[in-house]
Amino acid sequence: MLKSILFTTIYVTDQDRALSFYTEKLGLERRLDYPGPDGRFLTVGVAGSPGDIILWSHPASAGQPVAEPAAVAPGPLILESEDLRRDFEVLRERGVTFVQDKPEDYPFGVRIEAVDPDGNRISLRQQRNPGRTDN
Repeated sequence: MLKSILFTTIYVTDQDRALSFYTEKLGLERRLDYPGPDGRFLTVGVAGSPGDIILWSHPASAGQPVAEPAAVAPGPLILESEDLRRDFEVLRERGVTFVQDKPEDYPFGVRIEAVDPDGNRISLRQQRNPGRTDN
């Protein structure tokens, strides 16, 4: 049976620029970086978390339409925070761009949407009751 999420992919136009954003601004760690027959295989991840995020070079698929930047629509990547309001201040000081002016409360906790250099939305969440599925 399936047991975990191994990788998730974020499409980017410039892997070096994306690596800089995800490590220096978001604070993720660099994991794998190998040339391969299908292109550079570059991953980052949250320290202590087993899943990797592939930063895959695919300019035609990078980013998301921003014609209607719905603040509540989650991005393809959702990262969890223990103290989102504190992390928001740190990330904003590092130059991370956000869709909203500040984190907001919602029924399941606190949320805000960030945007990477290619326009990919990154959802940042703090759960109200971590570990519960019936909130």
